[in-house]
Amino acid sequence: EGLSEALTSSRRIVKSAFGDDTLYAERIIPHARHIEVQLLADAYGNVLALGERECSIQRNYQKLIEESPAPGLSDELRWALVQAAIALASSSKYQGAGTVEFLVDSIGNYYFIEANSRLQVEHPVTEMVTGYDIVQAQIRLAAGERLPHHGLWPHFRGAAIECRIYAEDPYRNWAPSPGTITEFHAPGGDGIRLDSAIYPGM
Repeated sequence: EGLSEALTSSRRIVKSAFGDDTLYAERIIPHARHIEVQLLADAYGNVLALGERECSIQRNYQKLIEESPAPGLSDELRWALVQAAIALASSSKYQGAGTVEFLVDSIGNYYFIEANSRLQVEHPVTEMVTGYDIVQAQIRLAAGERLPHHGLWPHFRGAAIECRIYAEDPYRNWAPSPGTITEFHAPGGDGIRLDSAIYPGM
């Protein structure tokens, strides 16, 4: 009932912000899963997919938990997502490290969300299950080196889960809550990886 008025209002806002009032509509996907595929692409047309990550557990549009491989995906759906990500990178002649993100509905249909042309915070879970150093690869690709493989990376082992820690206030709807870190006890042990730059007093 409010669509016509919402479209008129949205067109006015985007016209003033961007000089163009073109809009597009997206399908509502209830209970969607957020799945992303990690890619590397060289200057010679080779694209390597390092599998997928589950990033569905979020709060205020911020990812909280990432897992690789994504649990409960069929091999067919996993391969379809990887192929779609590789096709996007190939057709756009993409170079470097990047991520292609999808929404997956309850019956296995998938929809493109965005491509991130950078290294993402959740890259460690992919490194843990592939043994592939994505940061080093990104530097090598920038120097013009060729990828050693293309297609789907052939070596996966185990599973990895990343938990992000945010400074938030649970009494204000998890709003950002910066301040001084008074204590910091880093986790440790077999299989634990910590990517952090914080310290007490920061």
